Amino acid sequence: MGLQDRNLQNGGRMRPIDLARRHGLSAQAVRNYEEDGILPAAGRTAHGYRTYTPLHAQALAAFLALVPGHGHRPAASIMRAVNRGATDEVFRLVDESHALLLEDRRTLRAVESALRDLAPAEEPGTAPAPASGPEAAGAGRTFVGPLAEELGIRPATLRTWERAGLVRPRRDPLTGYRVYAEADVRDARLVHQLRRGGYPLRRIAPVIDRVRTAGGLEPLEATLCDWRERLSARGRAMLTGAAELAAYLREREGDDVPSPDSSKATA
Repeated sequence: MGLQDRNLQNGGRMRPIDLARRHGLSAQAVRNYEEDGILPAAGRTAHGYRTYTPLHAQALAAFLALVPGHGHRPAASIMRAVNRGATDEVFRLVDESHALLLEDRRTLRAVESALRDLAPAEEPGTAPAPASGPEAAGAGRTFVGPLAEELGIRPATLRTWERAGLVRPRRDPLTGYRVYAEADVRDARLVHQLRRGGYPLRRIAPVIDRVRTAGGLEPLEATLCDWRERLSARGRAMLTGAAELAAYLREREGDDVPSPDSSKATA
């Protein structure tokens, strides 16, 4: 049994390094967490050295458990609220993180649904026939008018998506008209599907970036699989963080309740 474990069992006082070792941290990191309000204020020895208790150990465990699921900044805000005794604020912050995770799950489902809807149009022989005459832009390419007509939207909507960086047509060097290549048409179709699902442009932009990074729809499956795994990991981490946070809240409540011996002493 290590020194810190003996101190914790005996309710003893600990130095910053004693608190830090269990988590592979530096003593300075522990001091920084205290200064940031993530840990309660430490006691001081007669010589001014910091001393920590099992309550501080539980606070540190709670914070480190919250970070993987909530992120560093939200986890720090949760701990500060706990240490201020602002319980309603704690629950609100936790709820916000869960709401964000739920929204990310909904976005993933919307993307998967949109990709399924796009799949038939990507199969050989099912793509719309290219425009002919003055509207033709070359094999696999089209102009703003025909694309807007295909999607059932106004050309101005496509230009709005372009300003948001969701579609990136090139300009014809002779006419100056916008020319949408195959990848641009794919992006426009995906944006259209997500907009129909009620998603704002700011939420769609990261999705389009994922498609572009993957190099198209087919390679995106690996990205979607990784996305699902990350969401599951966040959900599991939130459960772990909730358990440690609940333990810290109980520890604080226990510290606030006078012991039977202290009650008799003051009677």
